[in-house]
Amino acid sequence: MAADTAVGRLALEPADHRFKALPPDAEAAGLTVGALAAEHRNLFTGGFTTPVLALSAESLEHNLALLETYAEQHGLAFAPHGKTSMSPQLFERQLERGAWGITAAVPHQARVYRAFGIQRIFLANELVDAAALRWLAGQLDADPGFRFICYADSVRGVELMDAALRDAGARRPVDVVVELAAGDGARTGARSDADCAAVADAVAAAGTLRLVGVAGYEGEVPDADSGRVHAWLRRLTALAADFDKAGRFAGCGLDEIVVSAGGSAWFDAVADVFAEIPDLSLPVLKLLRSGAYVSHDDGHYKHLTPFNRVPGEGALEPAFRLWAQVVSRPTPQQAFLNAGKRDAAYDLGLPEAQVVRDARTGDIRPATGITVSGLSDQHTWVRTDESARLEVGDWVGLGLSHPCTVFDKWQLIPLVAADGTVTDFVRTFF
Repeated sequence: MAADTAVGRLALEPADHRFKALPPDAEAAGLTVGALAAEHRNLFTGGFTTPVLALSAESLEHNLALLETYAEQHGLAFAPHGKTSMSPQLFERQLERGAWGITAAVPHQARVYRAFGIQRIFLANELVDAAALRWLAGQLDADPGFRFICYADSVRGVELMDAALRDAGARRPVDVVVELAAGDGARTGARSDADCAAVADAVAAAGTLRLVGVAGYEGEVPDADSGRVHAWLRRLTALAADFDKAGRFAGCGLDEIVVSAGGSAWFDAVADVFAEIPDLSLPVLKLLRSGAYVSHDDGHYKHLTPFNRVPGEGALEPAFRLWAQVVSRPTPQQAFLNAGKRDAAYDLGLPEAQVVRDARTGDIRPATGITVSGLSDQHTWVRTDESARLEVGDWVGLGLSHPCTVFDKWQLIPLVAADGTVTDFVRTFF
């Protein structure tokens, strides 16, 4: 990446104490992150301290390529959800892999994206914060090439958006998709077709907004199974067709109608149903928003990934491994590692002991007889049986569940090749 870009300049940051696990001698030598990466140190012998989170260079590249291919083969545009990694370097690689843009959830995320030059942002939320809308109006007015789309799911929300944009003196309208709820008791979204129509009418009446399509999130379908998810997605696409038939997209200067859905558990259903969208008055931007794929995991998404249902289309690879060190072995049945809730995701399952790196020999072996039983703030509780070979000083490699709450615990993550060579560092902004 070019050093004169915002992403390239990340390499100029000091490799210092702000970032967990970096070698202390790198700070003492005044190295930048880029200079440290250029040394290609080994994760295990290059002075990194534990705990240290490693992102597999090979698995990351595999996952990026797989979703690019999947989207292309199914005629989908792709705006991966950036909340997963909040990493401009990964956004850049996703865009290089053909992504239409990057999805955000809250204004702070959109501000990070813009600071790193993202030109297309899909905000999968209703934006009613007046300060954020003032900022957005300024961004749109200053950059004719910037495209921004957000949800609206209530007349009240539309009124707040319109008032804030008028107060800001906005010159370009904000593009809006009506959010259809995934069902009664689901998360956000207008509940009925009549509610959606009322929101669309309110958007049409607001001079600061422009209706460009419909969207939602199938992952919130109650008691989700294939049948229910497919049925809800067909309701979403029917809503787009109904809006088009009623002329709601006419006269707005649109080049396309946006229909968007897609988390990380049901994107195969999205591909199925979006392929059925009939011809409308304008081309349809079929926008998928899955995000967790970039690192995948060894738990929650390992079990939920659609590739379990369509194995012929490939398989994602878990890219994270958290390395922690045995710091206490008080009994033959118990051990403690020096990683905890500050380092590992735990909201969707405990870490899984996968391998052990022997402190004496450097050999790596399976973590036989070793089970994670709990987490404290800075300790992992481990149970061991008679087959376990584990002593103080050994490193234990842990598989993790839920990428979103792994990334957010680490500001700088080593990108590591299969042989242990650290090839780069991934910066996050949570």
